[in-house]
Amino acid sequence: MIRVAYILSGIHKALAFEWIAEKLDKEKFDLQFVLLNPAGSSLEHFLKQHRVPVARIAYRGKKDLPKAIFQIRRLLKKHKTQVVHCHMFDANVAGLVAARLAGVKKRIYTRHHATFHHEYFPRAVWYDRFVNAQATDIVAISENVRQVLVEMEHVSPQKITLVHHGFELKDFAHPSAESVARLREKYPFATQGPVVGNISRYFELKGLQYVIPAFRKLLQTHPSAHLVLANATGNYAAEVKKLLAELPASSYTEIRFEEDLFALYQLFDIFVHVPINPRIEAFGQTYIEALAAGVPSVFTLSGIAVEFVADGQNALVVPFQDSEAICAAMCKIVSDESLRNRLIANGRESIQTRFGLHQMIQKLEMLYLEP
Repeated sequence: MIRVAYILSGIHKALAFEWIAEKLDKEKFDLQFVLLNPAGSSLEHFLKQHRVPVARIAYRGKKDLPKAIFQIRRLLKKHKTQVVHCHMFDANVAGLVAARLAGVKKRIYTRHHATFHHEYFPRAVWYDRFVNAQATDIVAISENVRQVLVEMEHVSPQKITLVHHGFELKDFAHPSAESVARLREKYPFATQGPVVGNISRYFELKGLQYVIPAFRKLLQTHPSAHLVLANATGNYAAEVKKLLAELPASSYTEIRFEEDLFALYQLFDIFVHVPINPRIEAFGQTYIEALAAGVPSVFTLSGIAVEFVADGQNALVVPFQDSEAICAAMCKIVSDESLRNRLIANGRESIQTRFGLHQMIQKLEMLYLEP
C-alpha cells in the first residue's frame, strides 16, 4: 500500500478533495490530509466524519512558513509518506520543501493558476519557478497550464502530467428537489426572470466589469431580469460595487458564499463566465458545472473552454472584454427556445467523457503508482 499525503492551504470547502477522499482506491493507497488553515474548516469536518486521517497546522500567513515546514516534515516522517501531493501556493512551498527534507521521493503539486502571477504579480513568478524545481511531478489541470509551464517557465514536458478536474456530474444534473426549494426560499428573487448567474470571485481577470454593463443593457428589453453574483468577495470588489450601483437595487443579488453549488445552478436561466483573455484562466470549473447543471451559457474561451467549447453548439462564445456581445448572446438565449434546448443537451453531452470524476481519479492513481 502506498502512503499518500495531500497538503492543502487556505481551503475551507472543496468538493474535489471530498470526492478524492471518498473515491481513491483504499486497497492501494493509505491517504492522509495535512491542512494549513488558521482554524477548522468544512473540509476538515468532512474528513473527520468520514474517518480520513487529517492534521491541521495553524497557518495564518508566510510568517508561519518555517514552523509549518518543520511540522509537515515531522508528520511525513511519522507517516512514512511515499507520495506528497500539494495544492495551493503556500502548501506548495511548505509541503514540497518539507517533503524533500523528509526524503519523500515523489513530490507532486497541482498547478492551479496559469498566467496570473505573470500578469499581476511578476515577483511571485520566482516562487513558481522555485516550486517547479522542488517538485518531481507537476499536474497541469488544462492544456493552457501545461503551455504556460513549458513555454513561459521552461519546465521539462516530461515532468508534467495533464489531469483535468473531474466532477460528479450527476450531482449537478440532478440535485434534490428539497435542496433547490430550500435555496429558492433562501434567495427569493422577486422576478419573473430571466435570472443571470455568475459564480466567480471579484477579481479583474474574471470579467465582471463587462458582465454588469451587459446586464444593465439587458434590463432595457427585459426589465424583470435578475443578476446573481456568487462568491462575491475579492480584491476587485470596489470596482464591482461601483458598477452595481448603476443598477436598480432590486435587480441583483450578491451571495458571498453558498455551499450547495448543485442547487444554486438550478436558480439560473442563463450562466455567464467571461475571463478577460485566453490564458488567464487556468481551468474554470464553472464552465463544466454550468453545463452539467443544464444552464444555457455565455462564455469567453479561456482555460479549459479552449479545449472543448464550440460556439452555438454547447454554449454561446463571445469576444473578450465585450459587453455588447455578452448582452446580445443573453438576448439570443432568452428569445430562442430551440437554441436553449440544443445548448443544454449538447453541453451535457460534451463534458461526459472528458470531465467525469472517474477519469480524474484513474489518472491520479496511475501517477501515484509510477516509480
